[in-house]
Formats: sequence, structure tokens, C-alpha cells
Amino acid sequence: MTPSPIRRRLLAAGALAPWLPAWRSAHAAADPAAWVSTLRTARGQTVYFNAWAGSERVNAYLQWVSGEVATRHGIKLEHVKLGDTAELVKRVRAEKQAGRNQDGSADMGWINGENFLTMKREGLLFGPFAEALPNFALVDVAGKPTTRIDFSEPVEGFEAAWGMAQFTFYGDGKRVPQPPKNLAELLDFAKRNPGRFSYPKPPNFHGTTFLKQVLIETAPDRKPFYAPAPADPGSLLAPLWRTLEALHPLLWRQGKQFPASNTVMRQMLADGELFISLTFNPNEAANEIAAKRLPESVISWQHAGGTIGNTHFLAIPFNARAKEGAQVVIDFLQSPLAQARKADIRHWGDPTVLAVDRLPTADKALFAQGAAPGTVMQAVPVLPEPHASWVEVIEREWARRHGQ
Repeated sequence: MTPSPIRRRLLAAGALAPWLPAWRSAHAAADPAAWVSTLRTARGQTVYFNAWAGSERVNAYLQWVSGEVATRHGIKLEHVKLGDTAELVKRVRAEKQAGRNQDGSADMGWINGENFLTMKREGLLFGPFAEALPNFALVDVAGKPTTRIDFSEPVEGFEAAWGMAQFTFYGDGKRVPQPPKNLAELLDFAKRNPGRFSYPKPPNFHGTTFLKQVLIETAPDRKPFYAPAPADPGSLLAPLWRTLEALHPLLWRQGKQFPASNTVMRQMLADGELFISLTFNPNEAANEIAAKRLPESVISWQHAGGTIGNTHFLAIPFNARAKEGAQVVIDFLQSPLAQARKADIRHWGDPTVLAVDRLPTADKALFAQGAAPGTVMQAVPVLPEPHASWVEVIEREWARRHGQ
């Protein structure tokens, strides 16, 4: 990862989305005395961190974090492994409905998008707290505006930025010597290579993101998608469905079946069954090459006009038992040490939320990495996520048209 190109493209995101609200927090400065009290209370607490467990690298990273916060702060961190973050939302909602307003089962959650929107609107979150954390001052809120806007919903301090994501394609350069740089070129590729591309079946996260990429890339006017979806989206979605109708007959199994996940697609690409796969982590192919699960001839790219990007966050449920411990763990996760390890493709390869160019020299050096095989070489603009309310609309209509 090289910080400056990423910063440039996220700056471009702000230019692409001038309608995003310019929210400013009233809790923008950490209170040193209050933080000392938080650290004191947190010592000895057990923090139950509810987080997706579908990646060995992520799980291993969290094991490292557990050791660090135990040594540095006397906190026991337990990774509660989830298959889907919606499980956390349902559990906290059930606890609120049952009157369990304290001593809840979860102390931290890894969320964003529609799950954050639901928890914020239903009063299921503790806060605002995020902008009072000491390491918030290091977050690049100017260069990475999605650290304060989650799927068009203002964060307002109810979740803390943890990592960056941008929709990315990858394939073996021997089979894809000229990667498609827009949807029209992707369609041409599919015509020349029938059955060699697909996308995960929605509501799989990556599958839905591909639909959003098509939606934004084909929309004559993008502005309506950055506001709540209307009851009748009508013609707004017509370009999306027209594009899919042209693409589906050229997909793997003629678009009558879809891979279950991008993990399955990655293996299909490794086996030569697919020529192009997709991911939301620009460093995923580099990670897989480093792990020797993909050949060094694999390359990554994004569409020249930009691809969907967002920030993923950490939040604290309203009834968490260890709110102080959770804040200390989240602050550590935003530290240069923890962010640099997470960005390192040897450990996870998740791009940082920090303004690396403004860090002290010693901290900046933690992020120094050369370009690894499989990394995205040409930075493109980030296209902000549509408003979270569009997800259900798109997935419901896709299921009606193509869900079989």
C-alpha cells in the first residue's frame, strides 16, 4: 500500500459527492483527564468483540490485538465470532426489547452500512464516543471523508473508523492481458470469454456491491442514490437491470447460477474456471500471492471512472457491560502500530484510516512497504456507497428477477 495515491483518490471522492453533509462533531477533542479515568476503569475488564470470523488472517490479527491490549491495558479481549453482523443487530435489539439495558452480551461490534443505520435509528448504540478517543486526531477525516459518512449516513461519533475498502477486480494477467476499465469493456470481455466471469449471489456482500457498482456506473444521475430510496424507485433502476440482462447470458453457467461468495470465486479463478474475480480489499490478490494461493502473474485493477468504496467501523452497543474497555481497545485499534500491522499484506492488508503523511517520522516508517505483486497499480476515484436504504430495494428486486 502506498498512502499518497489512496489519499488522492479519497480526496476525489469528496469532489464526486458534494451533496454529502458537512457534519462537524461537538465532541472533536479528547479530554486527557477523562481518558485517564477511562483507562483506569478499563483495566481488568473483559471485552466481548463481536466480529465477522470468515477470514483466517482477520482472526489471527485479532488474536495479536488480544495479546497487545492485555499487556498494555490489562484488558481481556474475547473475539465472538459471527458469520454475519446482522446477528449482532438482532441480539442487541432483542435485549433492548426484553429490557436488558445494561450488562449486555456484546461490548464491541464490527459494523457499517445498513447494520449501522439500523442500530443508530433504533437507539442500539452507545455514544457519541469516537471523536473523543485520543487517536481520533490521527484519522484522515479530510482526505477520507467516508470516515465520517457511512453509506450516506452521518456517523456523528457513534462508530469509530477502522479500515478502508474499495471494490477491485483481479485476474491472471496471462488470461486478462488488457483488464476491462469500465462496464462496457467488461461486457466485451464476457462476449469474448463466455462463462469466465460471474459475481456472488446477492445478498452476499460482494454480490450486492457488484450490483451497486453497475448501478452507479450506469446511472445518468447519481444524486438520487445518495438519499433514502423512494417507495417506488421506478425508472431509476432501469439501467441496472438492462445491463444485467445483457451480461447474464455471458456469465458462468449463463447467469442461471452464481458462486456463493468471493472466496469461492477466488478458488474458481485459481483453478482456471473463472478468469476474473472481485473483492472489496484492494490488497486481497497480493495477500493470496504472498500466501502462495495465487500465482504472481495475477494482477488487480479498478474501473477508470472509479469504484465503490467505504470505511468499516467499530461500535459499542448501548447496553455494553465494558464500555470503558471497549473504548480503550478501539483507541488501540486506531493507533499507528495497530493500523500499520493491519495494512501489512503479511498480516491482513486492510488499508489504513490514518493520515499517514501527517504522522511523526517513526510512526510513518511503520507503513513503509514496497509494491507487492498483485497490488492495484493505478489509483482511481472512490465512488461513495449509495444510501443504505437502497440495499434492500436492490436485493429484493434482484431476487425477484434472477433469484430462481
